[in-house]
Amino acid sequence: MNIELRREQKSDYRETENMTRETFWNHYSPGCCEHYLLHIMRDSPNFIKELDFVAVLDNQIIGNVVYMKSYIMADSGEKYEVLSLGPISVLPAFQRKGVGRLLIERTREVAREMGFRAILLCGDPDCYSRVGFIQAETLGIRTSENMYAAALHVCELYENALADAKGRYFEDNIHNVEEEAIAEFDKKFPAKEKISGTPSQKRFEEVVVMQREFLS
Repeated sequence: MNIELRREQKSDYRETENMTRETFWNHYSPGCCEHYLLHIMRDSPNFIKELDFVAVLDNQIIGNVVYMKSYIMADSGEKYEVLSLGPISVLPAFQRKGVGRLLIERTREVAREMGFRAILLCGDPDCYSRVGFIQAETLGIRTSENMYAAALHVCELYENALADAKGRYFEDNIHNVEEEAIAEFDKKFPAKEKISGTPSQKRFEEVVVMQREFLS
């Protein structure tokens, strides 16, 4: 596949949001919120426009990745700025073909050149080790609730970037989206059936509870 990676343009927004909706619909829960989250993230001061990339094939957007500034509050009291990856979207017909890997690898290099320290994300433990991420617990990094979580992953952008950053990771508050706002935004898109009990939803439920308390 001759895939072009480029920065998202304003004229792409609607197509990218629809592509994101197609990617996540009924994946983690009935329906999805990621297209709405993407919509509001772009106006946040913590959104990194330089890392907003789309994958294009035959003039169709088939993938997208975005990043937000976030931070780790270290046990030492030091605050470390890091990046949160996501949502990352690939149209179902093009998944498992390396599109997501291309997006992550390109934006990781750009983030490194921009001087960022590390990237964190929440995702299935079976997925992200293949693209250079390790479980955050390996570096002593926990959730904001001070729990070690199997879903929390990190990729340092240079050697020992987080050597002194053991502590709690905090995402931007924009991720706390409201159900009413999601439902209202979703009315702008073609109607789709919401389904419960899919295999991906069951896997998500398994991963969410893979946590253990941090004992200092």
